[in-house]
Amino acid sequence: MKLAVIGRNSAELKRKLEHRAGTVLCEPGDADVILAYGGDGTLLEAEREYPRILKYPIRDVETAPLCHKHAVDTQLEQFFAGALKHSRLFRLEGRFGENVLYAMNDIFIHNRNNASALRYKIWIDGELYSHEIVGDGVGVATVHGSTAYFRSITHSVFRVGIGLAFSNSTELVNHLVLPESSVIRVKINRGPGEIVADNFRLPEPMNVGDECVIHLSEDASEFLGLDVFMCPVCRRLRHRYRRSIFNPEDPK
Repeated sequence: MKLAVIGRNSAELKRKLEHRAGTVLCEPGDADVILAYGGDGTLLEAEREYPRILKYPIRDVETAPLCHKHAVDTQLEQFFAGALKHSRLFRLEGRFGENVLYAMNDIFIHNRNNASALRYKIWIDGELYSHEIVGDGVGVATVHGSTAYFRSITHSVFRVGIGLAFSNSTELVNHLVLPESSVIRVKINRGPGEIVADNFRLPEPMNVGDECVIHLSEDASEFLGLDVFMCPVCRRLRHRYRRSIFNPEDPK
């Protein structure tokens, strides 16, 4: 089996795999499976840079503790035993002009100038949702991404469909959870704005008159052990660990 490992703290994991019989470490583009060793950002980067390759995300113990059920060695044994759950997550696709963006979590359109609000219109399945919305921006999220930026804006998550969230809107507009078949079109009335997919650090500019069409792609991302990666016990340990570092006097 050809494996690739990516992640800032992945040296020790690579050493473990080098001594495993029947495995060959290679470059990510040539791998059968990519092990993304890190946090959510590492996983999103792996999917963006190497789509359509099966990925196995593992939390790096160097920056976050793992529960006793999900120690790295235990996870590796499950991986080689073929005991990990296989998951498929559909990505978002955003098109504007000649640009195409894909996102596992979300696609957001923001104001580029923090001192000036963005003005935009939105159509949902061809029907105008609001004549004009003024605010910091708008985002479309997947079910997986509902626990990320969408949750910080709406204070909610969803389990089916796709989410539409409005950031700091001056109008009274409702955050929405739409059917998976929905098509959202956004037009910039006053900018400048910018569009970004997931944690990509180079947003694309959007100017007055620019439009973007966002919907679920037919292309799915495939993963092993995603349920382990999102273990709620491990999450509580991470939060407790971070509180102890940044707020050592916190008794919780």
